[in-house]
Amino acid sequence: MIVDSHCHLDRLDFDKLDLNLDQVLDKARAKKVEHFLCVSVTLDQFPNMLDKIKHYDDVSASCGVHPLDQKDALNKQQLIDLASHDKVVAIGETGLDYYYAKDTHAVQQASFVGHIEVANQLQKPLIIHTRDARNDTINLMKQHNAENCGGVLHCFTEDWDMAKKAIDMGFYISISGIVTFKNAVELKEVVKQIPLDRLLIETDSPYLAPVPYRGKTNQPAYVEDVAYYISELKGISFNELAKATTENFYTLFKLAAKG
Repeated sequence: MIVDSHCHLDRLDFDKLDLNLDQVLDKARAKKVEHFLCVSVTLDQFPNMLDKIKHYDDVSASCGVHPLDQKDALNKQQLIDLASHDKVVAIGETGLDYYYAKDTHAVQQASFVGHIEVANQLQKPLIIHTRDARNDTINLMKQHNAENCGGVLHCFTEDWDMAKKAIDMGFYISISGIVTFKNAVELKEVVKQIPLDRLLIETDSPYLAPVPYRGKTNQPAYVEDVAYYISELKGISFNELAKATTENFYTLFKLAAKG
């Protein structure tokens, strides 16, 4: 069995897929995906996201504000209130993105710190997005005791030095379908170095569909393709990769109900 540790089920284009949410999940379950973590990107849209997934026992939720959706100061109390829901197993996604949002560094940093503080308060792990912000991401994690709540650097595309610093703080590294892309040369080498007990897999659907589906709408069923690719990259069996990443998921996200 495998787990999609990061997907955005509420953002799937069901018309493009010619499927509804029940069918999307069933298609993934047929590929032995036993759990789905549906990740929040804004607080205002969180109630609608939660409403769509609340009836599924094998779907958990996170709550937070994506750095690219962070235009104003974080409403920390609102985050606490929403993230206290029983369905919420993690805080985020949060973090820093200096690649697309070059004018909001200060707002992003303040929001990231707020998320870390809430994660520590609620004792729920962080889901961190980081792009072109290696030093600031790690420094803020250290300065604000992110190791106390733990978490994951999701859809990781940075270098081994950053991965190792996060791992040394007790964090996990999650790999998406980007690793299957031809130009992801450095990432492939990073994946080879990530210890198996610190590795997670994800789709980040509906974005970043793995080869051979690149350019199409991504969906949770394709996490199987990510798992097969990584197992070959690391020179281990699919079953070994599946077992380790599934155990890692439930170790990190302790509130997620096992299948």
